[in-house]
Amino acid sequence: MSQWIGRTFTSDAGWDFLETIVDVGDRMAGSDGERRGAKAARDALESVGARNVRLDEYDIQGWERGTSAIHAGDTTQDSIALPRSPSGNADGEFVNLGYGLPADFEENDIEGKVVMVASNVPGHYDRFIHRREKYYYAVEGGAAAFVFRNHVEGCLPPTGSVGTEADPIGDIPAVGVSKEVGSRLARRWEGDDVTVEVEANIHDATSQNVHAELGPDTDERILVSSHIDGHDIAEGAMDNGAGSAMVVELARALAEREDELETKVHFVAFGSEEVGLVGSGHMAEETDHDSIKAIVNNDGVARGRTLSFYTHGFDELEDAANEIADEFSHPITTIPQQGPHSDHWPFVKWGVPGYHVMSETGSEGRGWGHTFADTLDKVEVRDLREQAILLTELTVHLASDEFEVSHKDPEEIADALEAEDQAAGMKIIGDWPYDE
Repeated sequence: MSQWIGRTFTSDAGWDFLETIVDVGDRMAGSDGERRGAKAARDALESVGARNVRLDEYDIQGWERGTSAIHAGDTTQDSIALPRSPSGNADGEFVNLGYGLPADFEENDIEGKVVMVASNVPGHYDRFIHRREKYYYAVEGGAAAFVFRNHVEGCLPPTGSVGTEADPIGDIPAVGVSKEVGSRLARRWEGDDVTVEVEANIHDATSQNVHAELGPDTDERILVSSHIDGHDIAEGAMDNGAGSAMVVELARALAEREDELETKVHFVAFGSEEVGLVGSGHMAEETDHDSIKAIVNNDGVARGRTLSFYTHGFDELEDAANEIADEFSHPITTIPQQGPHSDHWPFVKWGVPGYHVMSETGSEGRGWGHTFADTLDKVEVRDLREQAILLTELTVHLASDEFEVSHKDPEEIADALEAEDQAAGMKIIGDWPYDE
């Protein structure tokens, strides 16, 4: 065992790939940069020994950033449009709803107003509220425009998509502002009229998933995934270049250990995750869910040293992760709740066992993610290599005949979402797939 560990700890395969894709620049879904990133992933997977490497193309709703602005008084405040915001101008009284909790929307009349909410939730609150959930509370309340304020200091306006699967383009103009601009708006223009402007090029486009395989040609498979796309304002090193670099590094290590695999390992670098899990949703619609034994989805790895695993109530997955961590005396965190915000979810929501693998950053929320500051210097090669060792061993374990995990009835997943107070938000976004 020590030999493959040593080779993984000195490997440059994943890191070299990470440097390659951050230098691509804009990897926005549907862009030429995303396509070049996908081709780089294909070439990297082939170079480390994976087989049947291929691209699967599909149609998406394209969105290209234009200009945006918030006009307040005789000033223009810096902002960036949120992807899939519609183009348009909106005027209205400026209202700061703080964190933008459900109760904040229920207790305030926001009809025709420009609503600002923060990108985080208070520490005592029992769950995370996604940006899109806050956006659609604003839409439901009749707001004229939506302003998403970062909670991280540093003059960093946050990005992140709006829209739904059924209606990819959102209903009202939406922009992100830095914590500092948000503070200024709240201090100087609360209750005054402001104007939000967004220009965007909305067009038909294509995206693609990158596929590769290792191990025996079994009907059942382990899905090891990431997403290759990123937001156009930054390098996308942490979100999610590092996740795709992890897939390349795992493929390299597993190619070396291929004779130990008892179940096929299917690698996928999904496209168009950042605009609503479109690539993974495309694959989920075309795939026999029963053929997937388990999913290891890497989105947010290498942002910190300690891995965290959303296990979605699958006790066998939690036990497996802890067993591998104990074997290597390496700390991890397991989270049994449902995590419906990455590429495992189009499968897990129907009962497929799956992890969302992330890492702890020591900070609240995305940190540098979804901002101009998501750059390569924030990622440590040591973290990528250490985590690859654990995840390689975990994948070998999942692929073994001795490891067994049963799929869940979708009703059990739905009940868990209800119990965790996540269902109401998913319903307003349009992400609730279950019959009422």
